Amino acid sequence: FVFSQVEILDWETKKQLCFLDKVEPNATIREIRLMFHKLYPRWYPARQSIKLDPKGKSLRDEEILQHLPVGTTATLYFKDLGPQIGWTTVFLIEYTGPLFIYFLFYFRMTFVYGLDERFTSSPHPVVNLACICHSFHYIKRLIETVFVHRFSRGTMPLRNIVKNCLYYWGFAAWLAYYINHPLYTPPSYGKKQINFAVIMFLLCEAGNFSIHVALSDLQRNGSKTCKIPYPTKNPFTWLFFFVSCPNYTYEVGTWISFTIMTQCAPVGLFTLLCFIQMTVWAKDKHCTYLREFKDYPSHRMPIIPFLL
Repeated sequence: FVFSQVEILDWETKKQLCFLDKVEPNATIREIRLMFHKLYPRWYPARQSIKLDPKGKSLRDEEILQHLPVGTTATLYFKDLGPQIGWTTVFLIEYTGPLFIYFLFYFRMTFVYGLDERFTSSPHPVVNLACICHSFHYIKRLIETVFVHRFSRGTMPLRNIVKNCLYYWGFAAWLAYYINHPLYTPPSYGKKQINFAVIMFLLCEAGNFSIHVALSDLQRNGSKTCKIPYPTKNPFTWLFFFVSCPNYTYEVGTWISFTIMTQCAPVGLFTLLCFIQMTVWAKDKHCTYLREFKDYPSHRMPIIPFLL
C-alpha cells in the first residue's frame, strides 16, 4: 500500500512543527498523537488537540487517517490544551470536598457557630436526616466514579479544577451553614413534607444510579463511540423513552426533593443553578445524538419529558 505523509502545523502561527514520513494510511489519530509525542515529549497525547482546520473541532482518537478528507500528504493542525487531569481524579476531588465540608457544620465546630452550649446539637430530626441524605448522595457519586463511570474523554484542563471545586465545595458550605444553624426552622408541613421528600429523594437517587449503569454498559467493551441509549428491563431506565439525558432529570429531582425536605432558600438556589447547568449539558448531548444518528427517536426531549 502507499504510505501517507503527515505535516503538523501550529494552529496559530501555521509554523511547521513536524513532518511524519511513511505513516500507514490506516493509522488512527491516537497513533499520530503518539508519534508527535515522541518528537515533543512535553506535549503528551492528552494535551494535544489535532484538527483538520485551525478553527475546526478536534479529531477523535479513533478516526482513521485514510478516512479523512486528505490526500497522501495530510496537513493537520496542533493546539496545546495545557496541563490535563484525569476525570476520575477530578470527580474524586470535587465530591470528597462537599462530603467532609458538610460535617464541619453538622458537628457544630466551635469556629463556625461559637462556643455556646446551645449550639452543639440540633433539636430537629430533619437536620440529622439532611446530613444522611447529603452524605449518601456524595458517597454514591464517589462509588460511581470508581466503579461505574466510563469516560469517553480521559482528561480535562487542570485549570478548571479550581473553578469546579469552588462551585461544589462553596455551595456545600453554604447549604450546610444554614441547614445546621441553631436558628434553623424545620419544614412547615412537618413529617408529611419530610417523608414525601425522602421517598422522592431515594427514588431519584435510584434512578440516577440506574441510568449511569445503563450508560456504562454501552461502553462495556472499551468502545468510545457514541451509541443511542435505550430503556432496559430496569423501570428506572424507561425515562429514556421520553428524554435523552434522564441522569440529569433524576439529578435535578434529587435536589428538588432535598429542597422540599430542608425548606431552605440556599438549597433552592443551588437546585435552580443545577437545573440551568444540566439543561445546557442535556441540550448539547441531545444535539449530538441528533447529529450523529439519523434514526434517533424524534419524540425525545433533552431533560424534561414533552417540554424541554
